[in-house]
Amino acid sequence: MEIQKVNIYSPKELITHDPLLMKGMKEALGRIAKAVNEREKIVIYGYYDVDSITAISLLMLVLKYLNADVEYFVSSSIDDKFDINSEEVKDYIKLLGTKLIVTVGCGINSTSQVELCKKLDIDVIITDYHKCKGNLPYTYILDPNQGNCNYPFKGLSAVGVAFKVSQAISMYYQMRYISKYLDLVTLGTVFHGTNLFGENKIMVDEGLLHFNCTNNYGLKALLKVYNIDDIDVFNVYNLAKNIISSIKCKRTVDNARIAVELFTTSSMDRAEQIAKYLKNETLGNGNILYKNFFKY
Repeated sequence: MEIQKVNIYSPKELITHDPLLMKGMKEALGRIAKAVNEREKIVIYGYYDVDSITAISLLMLVLKYLNADVEYFVSSSIDDKFDINSEEVKDYIKLLGTKLIVTVGCGINSTSQVELCKKLDIDVIITDYHKCKGNLPYTYILDPNQGNCNYPFKGLSAVGVAFKVSQAISMYYQMRYISKYLDLVTLGTVFHGTNLFGENKIMVDEGLLHFNCTNNYGLKALLKVYNIDDIDVFNVYNLAKNIISSIKCKRTVDNARIAVELFTTSSMDRAEQIAKYLKNETLGNGNILYKNFFKY
C-alpha cells in the first residue's frame, strides 16, 4: 500500500504528529481502503457523548466523501467499561450486511465481542484512548495508550484519534483540506474536559479559526440558534454542554443520532431545524453556563 506524503495540510497542522506513528495505523488504513474500494458495508460504532458523536460525524463525512458504503450506530448500552455490545452486533449490525466496524472511543477491552464479530465475518478496527487491560488479540487497534505504541502524544480523546485516522486516510487518497474538520475536533476535544496541551492545544487553536468560517451546516446552525458571534474555547464548551444536555433525556439515543445527522447533513434548512429542536430539549433540562472547567 503506497501512502502519498504530500503537503496537504495547513502550516499549523504540519507540527502535529505523523498519524502513521500510531501503532496499527498502517494495518487499519489498509483495511479501511479495502472496504472503501470494494464498497463493503462499514459501520462507525460509538456512544452518546459529544466526543464520540463528533468522532462518528468526522469519520462519516470523510468516508462519505470517498463514496464509501458507510453507516453509524450509537450504542444504547455503553457503561464505564466502554465495551462493544454483543447483542447490538447480532441483532442489528450483522443484519446490515456489515463487513467492517470502526469503533470510536470504545472497545479496547472488548475481547469476547471482537471474537464474536470474527465468527460473524465482521472485521473490527478499534479506535480508542482508554487504558487497555492485558494482551490484546485484535488485528486492528488504534490507541495511543496501548502497550508498545510509540505515538508521542497520549492525551487524545475519541475525536482526536478519529482525526488521526482521517489524516492517514487523506494521505492515502490525497485528499486536501482535511484541516476543515478541526471544528468538529475542537467541539469534541473541548467537551472531553482534558487540559488542552500538546497536540490537543494545537488542534483546538487551529479548530477555533475554522469555527469562525466553518462550512459545516450543523455548526453554522448551532451558532445561529444560540446567537454566538465570539468564538472562543469557553463558548465552544458551553455549546457542547448544551448539546449533551439536550441529548441526556428520555430520548437519549434518538437525540444522539439526531446530533450526528446535524453534523453530517448537507442541508442548511435541515440543520437549523435540528438545532432548534436540540435547543428546545436543552431548555427543558436547564441551560447552564460553565467557565474555568479546565485549564487552557
